[in-house]
Amino acid sequence: MGQELGQVTVGLFSIGLDVYWSQFEGLKERLQQYNKSVAARLARSGARVLNLGLIDTLEVAVAAGHQFRQGDVDLIFLHAATYALSSTVLPVIRRAKVPVIILNLAPGPAIDYVAFNQMRDRRQMTGEWLAWCGACPVPEIANVFRRCAIPFHQVTGTLEDELAWREIHDWVQAAAAAYTMEHNRLGLMGHYYGGMLDIYSDLTQHYATFGGHIEMIEVDELAALCDSVTHPEIDQRIAYFFEAFDVQPDCGHAELERAAITSVALDRLVEKHGLGSMAYYYKGTGNEANEDVISSIILGNSLLTARGIPIAGEYEVKNVQAMKIMDSFGAGGSFSEYYATDFNDDVVLWGHDGPGHLAIAEGKAKVKPLRVYHGKFGRGLSVEMSVRNGPVTFLSVVDSGSGRLKLLIAEGDSVPGPILEIGNTNSRYRFQIGARRFINEWNAQGPAHHCAIGVGHIAEKLKKFGALLGLEAIQIC
Repeated sequence: MGQELGQVTVGLFSIGLDVYWSQFEGLKERLQQYNKSVAARLARSGARVLNLGLIDTLEVAVAAGHQFRQGDVDLIFLHAATYALSSTVLPVIRRAKVPVIILNLAPGPAIDYVAFNQMRDRRQMTGEWLAWCGACPVPEIANVFRRCAIPFHQVTGTLEDELAWREIHDWVQAAAAAYTMEHNRLGLMGHYYGGMLDIYSDLTQHYATFGGHIEMIEVDELAALCDSVTHPEIDQRIAYFFEAFDVQPDCGHAELERAAITSVALDRLVEKHGLGSMAYYYKGTGNEANEDVISSIILGNSLLTARGIPIAGEYEVKNVQAMKIMDSFGAGGSFSEYYATDFNDDVVLWGHDGPGHLAIAEGKAKVKPLRVYHGKFGRGLSVEMSVRNGPVTFLSVVDSGSGRLKLLIAEGDSVPGPILEIGNTNSRYRFQIGARRFINEWNAQGPAHHCAIGVGHIAEKLKKFGALLGLEAIQIC
């Protein structure tokens, strides 16, 4: 699961004022050392770092803006090392035209006041003061950015402050997730589930919001790929099913063969189109080959989802985007919807038929045969699993009704307890605000009934991802 951060490039520059260097011996070198320490910590995140060092004049600033554009940076960290003129900052960001994070990082937790005041040379005192006054230009820069309509974000702390660096690394991960979405190829196979008005979505709006490419795929293509699957490939895939799943004894060999053929064909379809995610639905019209492939698709889709290629049923475009975002953070992102409440235990029951995210399952997912796929065509093998017990995050990509998308986020816990063993994904979730309030506040934001659920509490990262894309992000708990 998750995005290789090496694909994302972050820019870094520190700021200063050139007239200081001749006045205060050693100050420039000290600030440059600050810059190197920030660059080294950023590199630990796994991203490529384009560090332009100390920018201290208008001419250097203009050149830096061009360098950042040429370097194709996804995000810029502006390190406030000491006081600097806003006129030497603005050209960098205007030209680069990417999100900017102001790093207001002091050299340490506090100035040594006693040692400072014991200095005999007032010039030396001023130089020491300037080495500590990185916070000084931040209001000036913020004012100029605001008036120039340049969005910005801030991290305040020290050069070795783990809390600050955790936040900085979250920004890097958010940029990597945005990069993933920008380059993702989303396949759409089939058509919407008729009548589910909440899941209909404007595909051009998805391009505008997340970037990427949307590939329209016919079910016929997948069915045709099944014809080229060989007997050795079928046997190998069935053997792999028994490794990846807990295949129940009542799963017939014929159904396992059908699922294996479709799984191999799915892998070929994904490779052919370079897909990073897919949403699908097919009603069934009497076309035997198409109906056969769609009714045997669940195991193959589950394997793909576990590999970081999330697959959503019911042609749920918004939710497969949410699943891909979650997976980009290494959290998984299982397709789900809430269907009942256990008021005795104060938990909400969530589940769904179709693919499950095996990589975030509690134990091994079971494979069970179903005589009917409720509300859908056909019968075949299905996956039963629960999301791993522990902290979880819920993400819904919501059509706000204003022509824009937004993110709806909640944090909770997947807890043990009885589930409905009906061959679907099923989990129990507890929320700090309680089941009743969660349901009311979640619904009040108008999400579609599907949701992506991932492991860990990553709401802060998701909100940073939203900020980088200019998306409203609402966390209800």
